[in-house]
Amino acid sequence: MSHCPFRLGATSYVVPAELVANAHYLADKVDDMQLVLFDLDDGPSNLPSPEAVAQLRRVADSRGLTYTVHLPLDLRLGDDGEETHPSLLKARKVIDCTRALNPLAYVAHLDGRRVKDSATAEQMDRWRGHSARALEIVSEWIGGHERLAVENLDTYPPDFFLPIIERLPVSRCVDVGHLWLDRHDPLPHLRDALPRARVVHLHGIAPSGRDHSSLAHTPPEKLDAVIELLLRENYCGVLTLEVFGEEDFAASMAAFEQSMERIHPTGAKTQAAKSFSL
Repeated sequence: MSHCPFRLGATSYVVPAELVANAHYLADKVDDMQLVLFDLDDGPSNLPSPEAVAQLRRVADSRGLTYTVHLPLDLRLGDDGEETHPSLLKARKVIDCTRALNPLAYVAHLDGRRVKDSATAEQMDRWRGHSARALEIVSEWIGGHERLAVENLDTYPPDFFLPIIERLPVSRCVDVGHLWLDRHDPLPHLRDALPRARVVHLHGIAPSGRDHSSLAHTPPEKLDAVIELLLRENYCGVLTLEVFGEEDFAASMAAFEQSMERIHPTGAKTQAAKSFSL
């Protein structure tokens, strides 16, 4: 198959092991690993230790793997505009412990649950202002707006966060699986977002309705349309197969390669170009 302009990625939850083991497993299969991190106050945490970060960095240096990082909580300020909301404190903790990995992007959700279904114009304006400020704060911590990729979420209108994103030079993370889940055609939204897209998430919808499932559940014509658009527009960010587990990953890789073969039937093995840089 033909070379891709983008970096093909996977999550840090493919094999049932810690981050470093997943990095070793994925390094010869994909170009990027998305670190899916959590840090519960009264529960488990998978934030990497300095030793683990050093090992992840060695994998990156020796095998050409890059990293993206998914922030753990939907970002927001406190009810009265406090800049010490737990979502920001957790984000800062994750950013500090992964900084040495020089991530290509930090993927962020915005918390719009209180206003997405009903809100006055005043409430909406206040929420947008608070959300923009939260993005500004996180952008300062990671060293630039362009590293922060704001993701569209399921159950929200596709362009719900756009008025906030348009205020700031942040990047986009287009989750195609979320759009499929809500029965939206992803192509117009993806096409509009690509000039600022740093990350694209791709995952299938199981017959049960569960997302983040294998791409084998995706009709070939739907998958081909997305891949073809990325190729045609010369998208050079990260395309993350956002599935969890070895079986779904293997099936998704096979579906991706089959899609590439249908689009460009060359008979060569797919390899993503490693040209995306900060």
